Amino acid sequence: MTEQSNAEATTPQAPDTVPAGAPDTAPDTVPAGAPDTAPDTAPAGAPAGPAAPAAPKDRRALRAALRWTAAVLAFAAAGAGAAYAVAQPERTDVPGLSTRSDGRWDYPALALPTLPPGAPLPFAPDNADGIHHAGLTQLLLPAPLGSAPDPTLKLEKDSVVSVDTFLEEYEATAREKMKQGFADNGLRQIVGRAWTTPDGVRTRVYLLRFHASGFADVFTGCSADMNLNGVNRIETDDLWGKARVAQAAPTTDDVTVLEESVPFGDEQIRAGCVQSGDVQAVILQSRKGATPAVPLHQAVILQGQLLG
Repeated sequence: MTEQSNAEATTPQAPDTVPAGAPDTAPDTVPAGAPDTAPDTAPAGAPAGPAAPAAPKDRRALRAALRWTAAVLAFAAAGAGAAYAVAQPERTDVPGLSTRSDGRWDYPALALPTLPPGAPLPFAPDNADGIHHAGLTQLLLPAPLGSAPDPTLKLEKDSVVSVDTFLEEYEATAREKMKQGFADNGLRQIVGRAWTTPDGVRTRVYLLRFHASGFADVFTGCSADMNLNGVNRIETDDLWGKARVAQAAPTTDDVTVLEESVPFGDEQIRAGCVQSGDVQAVILQSRKGATPAVPLHQAVILQGQLLG
């Protein structure tokens, strides 16, 4: 909704030995002098009780399992800081996208940036409005492997995109009203990235940061009447409805996926929008002839993960 990154989060390896001084939960040998088996009779006067459970057949497996559990708990504690990786779903987690020839792109490993000291994560209990405290450029979906930067997108320092440059994606008749809406609704910044893949698909990803989620909610540039430049008619992408059930997909209430209707001109455009707290993502893809749906679905999923 890209071959998604083949890099997966790495599980920390368990130590080969138990730390010095730590009790060995499941010793491999019985202490010298100890009987090989439990006594057949209970001490005199002791009350009868249930038989003791049989010892594990493989004490090494038990001890290894305990060490793995300890390692995982330690890793979870260490990962509770501001920097955290974005888990990538397996191909089989996305219905209809289960084979390597499905048109998805290879992306580099995705990870969220380290937050400023004391800043909460988006949608944490103390940040219910979903304010993103990370640098906006750091939340941009990276270009897939093998793609080439698209120089036609005019970028300023730190990937900043001017309002006028962003509005070039829309019909000239709609730009003045949208620009006034940005001024009225607290638009703070736009950043962008663009690339072209060998299959001829041109992708533009924009992130728009507003002062609060309430302002991002009123953004009008992501709907069936979004007035994209050169598009006669755009409608809901029915294929997204089948793919959105994947666990990796963002919540459907905050996502819009559209496709230019047939007949279209020399190229077809597809649009995906993700609204996450104070940030609105707009992803546009186009290609001469028909534009495939899978790369857009993938980009929507991954950008949604980056925004939390």
